[in-house]
Amino acid sequence: MQTNLSGKLALLPLLLFLCLFLGVGFYFQAQGVEYAFYQLPAPAAMLPAILLAVWLSKESLNRTIEHFVAGAGHNNIITMCMIYLLAGAFSAVAKATGGVDATVALGLNLVPAQFILPGLFVIAGFIATAMGTSMGTIAALAPVALGVSEAADIAPALVAGVLVSGAIFGDNLSIISDTTIAATRTQGCEMRDKFKANLHLALPAALLVLVWLMVLSEPASLVPPEDANLWLVLPYILILVLAVSGLNVFAVLVIGIISSALLGMLAGDYQLVSIGKDVYTGFGQMQEVFILSLLLGGLSALMREQGGLAFLVRSISGLIKKSSLPPKLGYSIGIAALISAVNACVANNTVAIIVAGDTAKELAGQGGIEPKQAASLLDIFACVLQGILPYGAQLLLLGASFSISPVDIIPNAFYCYILAGVTLSSFVWQYLRTKK
Repeated sequence: MQTNLSGKLALLPLLLFLCLFLGVGFYFQAQGVEYAFYQLPAPAAMLPAILLAVWLSKESLNRTIEHFVAGAGHNNIITMCMIYLLAGAFSAVAKATGGVDATVALGLNLVPAQFILPGLFVIAGFIATAMGTSMGTIAALAPVALGVSEAADIAPALVAGVLVSGAIFGDNLSIISDTTIAATRTQGCEMRDKFKANLHLALPAALLVLVWLMVLSEPASLVPPEDANLWLVLPYILILVLAVSGLNVFAVLVIGIISSALLGMLAGDYQLVSIGKDVYTGFGQMQEVFILSLLLGGLSALMREQGGLAFLVRSISGLIKKSSLPPKLGYSIGIAALISAVNACVANNTVAIIVAGDTAKELAGQGGIEPKQAASLLDIFACVLQGILPYGAQLLLLGASFSISPVDIIPNAFYCYILAGVTLSSFVWQYLRTKK
């Protein structure tokens, strides 16, 4: 890894991307332009950032490009991209066969109108806890949530925010989640201990979200689609059952595509020759998020090689040591800041935990923080930031599925803010109790 390049400079490409993408979007929004954040597509805003990262590199051009390609081809990046494609294909086939209308009709018949939003949060949280993945949960539920949004005339950004809130809640708690595994391994604690430490914070946050969603809910006149064939709901039930059983998310989505097509032919007028066209249409809907994920993976690799992440770690560690806060409180806040900053750079909560894990363990030891508490902090704040990151996989997938800007979802990801608030409040409470 390069050490002769200032870490500050290594972070400039990410700052440039954010300034271009968010700055242009907010500018056009202030001008009243529709789809303001689509005036400069995110992949296009990423290109100047990549060129800047290449220019900053002190290595040869060939070696720099090798780092970029390795980052773009990282296992986690390719996995996310494949999930994007399969999720898009499943959504397109399910919509073409009438599965979305059927599922919405069933949901509107079973769930009272005033409980639509809380119900969606609970369902997403349960599925994500069982599956251990927020991405898989969003991929499975996004088509249904979009249909509910349209049928109930609820703002798509609000429904998307509720969905990502439930997915993050379950992903953070799940003992089979990648983030849980990474956090417990890097901190050296048992999964059950980390789960208990997490539950004390996540459960109150979830209850507060449910209360808030009750307040937001308004009586609505929901009319289920009259021509919906409820047999077409079976693919959704099937993929949820398979997901909860622990089947790989790729297999779950492929089975969902096949079962949707078969039931569409048996229970409706769906044609076999339409499968290929609809699958490809679904792929096309995920084109932007697919390209952006590849480019962001390569950019993250360049920043890591050039010392950007190492600079973040050193800076946060130095601030903690200079602060006048009590050790445990200071180092708890430091771990939260560390994982948040790293995740902002890599846009992947699991990778962020792995990158920051060793440093967090060292900080926890210096601050007298138990391993289970350190693992809980890592997982919580990695998930919190991931749920509100406009260029993170979760919001990108939701934005593509709902045809809205990921930025529009950020204010509605209530659980992320409430979980962060509850956790920070626990820091203060522990400090006051210790002082007393």
